[in-house]
Amino acid sequence: MSTATLSACPACAAAPLATEVATRAVEGGTVLALPDIHCAACIAGVERALLAQPGVTAARVNLSQKRVRVQAPSLTPEDLVDVLARAGFDAQPLDAALLGSADRDAAGHALLIRLAVAGFAMMNVMLFSVAVWSGASEATQVMFHWLSAAIAVPALMFSARVFFTSALSALRGGRLNMDVPISLAIILAAGLSVYETALGGDHVYFDAALSLTFFLLIGRYLDHRTRQAARSASAQLSALESPRAVLLQGGKRRPVNVADLGVGDRILVPAGGRIPVDGRVVSGASDIDRSLLTGESLPARAAPGARLSAGEMNLSAPLTLEVTATGEDTSLRRMAALIDVAESARNRYTALADRAARIYAPLVHLLALFTFLGWVMVSGEIATSLNIAISVLIITCPCALGLAVPAVMTAATGRLFRHGLLVKTATALERLAEVDEVVFDKTGTLTTGQAGFEASDLTPVQLSVLAALSAQSDHPVSRAIHAALPADVTPAPLEAAREVPGHGVEARWKGAAVRLGKGSWVGAKGPLALRIGTGAPVPLTLSEDLRAGASRALQDLAALSLPARILSGDSQAATERLAAKLGGIPARGDLLPFDKHAEISGLSDQGR
Repeated sequence: MSTATLSACPACAAAPLATEVATRAVEGGTVLALPDIHCAACIAGVERALLAQPGVTAARVNLSQKRVRVQAPSLTPEDLVDVLARAGFDAQPLDAALLGSADRDAAGHALLIRLAVAGFAMMNVMLFSVAVWSGASEATQVMFHWLSAAIAVPALMFSARVFFTSALSALRGGRLNMDVPISLAIILAAGLSVYETALGGDHVYFDAALSLTFFLLIGRYLDHRTRQAARSASAQLSALESPRAVLLQGGKRRPVNVADLGVGDRILVPAGGRIPVDGRVVSGASDIDRSLLTGESLPARAAPGARLSAGEMNLSAPLTLEVTATGEDTSLRRMAALIDVAESARNRYTALADRAARIYAPLVHLLALFTFLGWVMVSGEIATSLNIAISVLIITCPCALGLAVPAVMTAATGRLFRHGLLVKTATALERLAEVDEVVFDKTGTLTTGQAGFEASDLTPVQLSVLAALSAQSDHPVSRAIHAALPADVTPAPLEAAREVPGHGVEARWKGAAVRLGKGSWVGAKGPLALRIGTGAPVPLTLSEDLRAGASRALQDLAALSLPARILSGDSQAATERLAAKLGGIPARGDLLPFDKHAEISGLSDQGR
């Protein structure tokens, strides 16, 4: 027996994960999603295939985002998809306009600017501090202090604003977070330094306030970057919607932007094209790949009257659709909105650092207050007492926690990413300790996501005819069958071979009719069969290969007394077959993304 699955890049299994590749060198152009790339060999293969195509002037792959941006003014996105398909890579056109906002990380850019300003100001103020420590006195010392103030105060007002805003928001809500003592330490250190400078004092802390701000901004930026890769999921999902469509109007075909379509318009979706909007089939019959929306591994049949959703792929024959929903009303956009809400929603969990701050901050503030009051009572010097109280506040400021937590999160999430796991929220790792049940999707999670075929118990003649028939079609099932056959099988010489959309492939061999396709078409009870002449149909078994480590993962969860279940968009029968392979865990199939969301929400409510 041999089993094969479709693979975009054989080198992925051996090559190490490459570091993120910048894509800024190729601006504009066409953007394609590359869902199957995993390694440096993939990057080289994709770029080499594209650059070898006449008309392509530039191509740059971004591995972390699994995209390629191509400059090819004379080629359509479909042309580029075909080029990559011939090279063995699965590609999907993306709407570059919808990706624009996701590509521009405004928050990260703002943090980097604040970090740069704080670092530049810190270095310059430290130069003045060295001069003072080296012996500058009287007028020279005062001048250096005023120069330090002129640099530090504006820099702190700009760079530390992120902490001030967070602290103010927490205080308005009647709570304390880690940014409250941080902000207080920065403000008091800078304020006391200005006061000491105005009085001609010897001790100022501009350099300390800037250093504190600089290193805390490093931690804040690391925290931001740990989840940035996962934040564009909804934007990329929306971008899978085709930006162009063929409008049927007055008996003519006219390419238009999808944004210009309205409910009731009729459009033509060619074979191999992605459905651009939600619609109802008016004419034509074809197979539809719904794996993007539902995870269903096998194509579904679409005939007149069938409802199709944006993002689905038309596989075998042209279809005429009547538009039923466009823009934000399509299933694809609504699913993207659901993902966006799930990623950005506030929840009842609080990050470890903020939980610690709730206990730590009151103690720190009380300690500084008692220190101030105690020194006032003993010395009667307000300035001296305030200086000592601020020193206590700075020394006890949870800046180490503010830097350590993001650093640990970055290391942990980076390692998880290399193993294929994305951490999307600040509290995800902490909440793992509270997990009481694990829910898996099926296609692409527990399985490889590709249709496989088991070529067993077939005679040499059947294998020869099967090899010849499967080579006549580009249908995903035919490709999987052909790839699974032994390499030494010689295809039978066929005559009058033709593909029957929605059914399979038929031909003549030695004067007899031969068919490969749906069981009902071939004359068998199963979903897929081969028939040679007047002989009995031969049932063929399609399967999905378990992802490496899936069984071990469920065994490890059982050892931790964590029950698991499967929620899938694939058929109930296929879902139950997989669940049986994994030990009979509970499983539900035929679920839309919204059904899965409702199911997960119900489990979450039960756990509260």
